[in-house]
Amino acid sequence: MLRFTFKGGIHPYDGKDLSKDKPIREVLPKGDLVYPLSQHIGAPAAPIVNKGDHVLAGQKIAEAGGFVSACICASVSGTVKTIEPRLTVSGAMVNSIVIENDGKYEEIDWPKRKELSELTGEEILEMMKEAGIVGMGGAGFPTHVKYSPKDPSKIDYVIVNCAECEPYLTSDYRRMMEEPEKIVGGLRAAMKVFGKVKGILAVEDNKKDAADKLIAASGKDADIEVIQLKTKYPQGAERQLIFATTGRQINSSMLPADAGCVVSNCDTIHAIYDAVYLGKPVMKKVMTITGNAIREPQNIRVPVGTNFRELIEEAGGFVEEPKKVISGGPMMGMPLYSLDVPVTKTSSAILCLTKDEAAEASETACINCGRCVSVCPGRVVPSRLADYAKRYDKEAFVKAEGMECCECGCCSFICPAKRPLTQYIKSMRKIVLADRKKAAQGGKGK
Repeated sequence: MLRFTFKGGIHPYDGKDLSKDKPIREVLPKGDLVYPLSQHIGAPAAPIVNKGDHVLAGQKIAEAGGFVSACICASVSGTVKTIEPRLTVSGAMVNSIVIENDGKYEEIDWPKRKELSELTGEEILEMMKEAGIVGMGGAGFPTHVKYSPKDPSKIDYVIVNCAECEPYLTSDYRRMMEEPEKIVGGLRAAMKVFGKVKGILAVEDNKKDAADKLIAASGKDADIEVIQLKTKYPQGAERQLIFATTGRQINSSMLPADAGCVVSNCDTIHAIYDAVYLGKPVMKKVMTITGNAIREPQNIRVPVGTNFRELIEEAGGFVEEPKKVISGGPMMGMPLYSLDVPVTKTSSAILCLTKDEAAEASETACINCGRCVSVCPGRVVPSRLADYAKRYDKEAFVKAEGMECCECGCCSFICPAKRPLTQYIKSMRKIVLADRKKAAQGGKGK
């Protein structure tokens, strides 16, 4: 099988040996479940329950707040305790539905589903919407919107990101090892939205055993191909994944659909399987609890809304007090200052480290070594963009293709001067995007 890749990238310590051989374990919550109404890109969901209401697992508790939005369903049975702002992994207080778990886990009556061959693309889109499926690898973009491009006839490929290039994370790997038939089944359902398209399951070549499982599950289906990508970070980034698997290129002003592609994370495709074949909405997440500060690194399946602190207890607690705890992986994750935050649809891991290398590093002057340029998958000059960002020079930043940065963190990782290049660039990109949004709405932002 061929090895596919892209220019640039890095090979950080992957830390996957800590948990990759640990089968997925079911974990039940101990305390209240918290459901933030913003677990996705777009408008917050709108509550359709009130304090004191009794709900069942699988019952819709919040409607999508617009076209670019997603509904939310209860993951346990119990009583709505309150609707109030609660802390999330971003550090923001987000309006949330709090449910007191009754411990019975009673479920709604699941609707009977037709065979896949009997379903239309429109019906599958509606199932995605009713299941509240979003980009569950972390992006959170509503899936029914992603699968509704302006011209569906121009879509040639549905690509499943099974690369899991982020260090330490092994939840997708365990999905592939334990439930390959569901991933392939979810891909077949996703492909049917567009009719005659090709399906690609993209796996890094350090996961040959998982690739073999997917090949066996896909059988002799000529429309599905398992492609083994060269192991390198950020192989799973959308632009790099499209180029590595199809040879097509996109930039910051384009969508994957402009290149005839739709890309979904492995976990998202699994959720499509649950919705189409079983009639079940997003209720649970498979997460990796890992790091050298964790006593028993593992992969767990847990109801959405469960408190992070409970999951760390399930993994045996801390070997020693961690210096840093991250929601997600070390490259793209979100550092936490509190463990009292809920699992959401986009949660993937809790990484607990005994050493905070970023905090201990001292930034020094750029030595113009060019290493950041050599590893940048966006083919820009990170050191120059960081200088423009520090000077708040938006015009120069945009002219130097600053918006082509994918915020992967490769430049910060490789920089011998320990400059936080990604952070500078990321901050300026947010400012530029905010200005563009204001301008589109008729504002005067520049």
